[in-house]
Amino acid sequence: MAFEEMPTRVQPPLRPIAPAFRPWVLAVVQALLPLLRRLRLFPWLPAGIARVEVENIDELARCWHRFASGQARLILAFRHAEVDDPLLGLTLLARDLPRAARRLGLPLPRPLHAHFLFDRGMPLWGGRALGWLLASLGGVSVHRGRHPDWLALRQARRLVLEGRFPFAVAPEGATNGHGECIGPLEPGVAQLGLWCAEDLCQGAGASSVQVQLLPVTLQYRYLRADWPRLARLMTRLEHTIGLPPPPVGSPGAHPYPRLVRLGEALLERLEDFYGRLERAPAPNAALPERIERLRDRVLTVAERQLGLRAEGTPVDRCRRLEEQAWRWIYRDDLPPRSLLSPLDRDLAERAAQEAGQALIHMRLAETFVAVSGTYVAERPSYERFMETTLLLHDALARLRGDRLPRRPRLGARCARLSIGTPIEVGERWSGRSRAERKQVVAAITAELRRCYEQALR
Repeated sequence: MAFEEMPTRVQPPLRPIAPAFRPWVLAVVQALLPLLRRLRLFPWLPAGIARVEVENIDELARCWHRFASGQARLILAFRHAEVDDPLLGLTLLARDLPRAARRLGLPLPRPLHAHFLFDRGMPLWGGRALGWLLASLGGVSVHRGRHPDWLALRQARRLVLEGRFPFAVAPEGATNGHGECIGPLEPGVAQLGLWCAEDLCQGAGASSVQVQLLPVTLQYRYLRADWPRLARLMTRLEHTIGLPPPPVGSPGAHPYPRLVRLGEALLERLEDFYGRLERAPAPNAALPERIERLRDRVLTVAERQLGLRAEGTPVDRCRRLEEQAWRWIYRDDLPPRSLLSPLDRDLAERAAQEAGQALIHMRLAETFVAVSGTYVAERPSYERFMETTLLLHDALARLRGDRLPRRPRLGARCARLSIGTPIEVGERWSGRSRAERKQVVAAITAELRRCYEQALR
């Protein structure tokens, strides 16, 4: 298996991308949205979204009207499961929100848009043009692995307090590829709301302004369950792993045993490979336990390469590995390359190579960070089959050498956005001690999670 190509040469320092909203860029993107949703114009964007449904859009229109009239500051908390999600957020604001506002007789200033956070690493795989585009749309770049990234947090705090638009953020921080499985939520969303309430209370005459956190849940479903297409994808994966396809009509040809066979075969290969680098897998363990132990071994191999300790959740470990690898590749502690001695340059290149190898392991573990081994068995829907099979596809693509897996299209999809009930944040801030504020952040984060779970039922 050929591993994914990663940067093997020392790069200039990875600087933040300053937000620079350009209205004409937003207008062009909004005009292209129908094409971007339906057609694959970029290899990393699956698209194929034929229909968009929105539930409780009136709540968003009323919250936006309160924001526009100065009665409230607004944070939109988007559920983030797939890379298509930003397109749906833009569609919601460009198409569905103005329709609802007109129907309700609520005047809203144009353009209808939101500032947002985006991962600083996105332009590394999407190209510099993607970074420029996101900044031109008013995005704030944040280092996911840098805790805390104070520059990004200060920019976000200022925009939540006084930005021209509401502020959008994804509490999950990254996609997990599971439409009905919510990943761990970052507490920073609630913290942004509490900071805004604190800043408003310190401002003259602004203490009466509300701070609202509005949950927005996104979910996808296929318009038609195309089982033959799924079978063809499984055949391709079986060929890649080296499995003969099951006989037509046999019990093993049914989707679930076939998916289990694929997953176990890949798991066995990876257990064998990483068992040579780390402790051997436990024999006769259940599938969820095997997945968890493999994920731990993969991350441990990467952490040892970069001199890190295994601490926190798998998501925490992935973010810390990514940040440490970036420090070894994108060097801000060295003079320009031309000024380095040959020895220093060679050592820096060796460090960058080591970091690139550690990132390979981390990306593989990240592919399975939300895989439980029971997701499909709990509810064997076409969507869950598709999501799990595509995660297997991603893992094999990364091992094969694809830096950014190009997911196959498996049928037209419908996207559903559900607007929740706004969570009042401001009234929870007043008079709280530092310890109590941490409890408030945890309570708001838990309430946000309940909103997502209720929308996904």
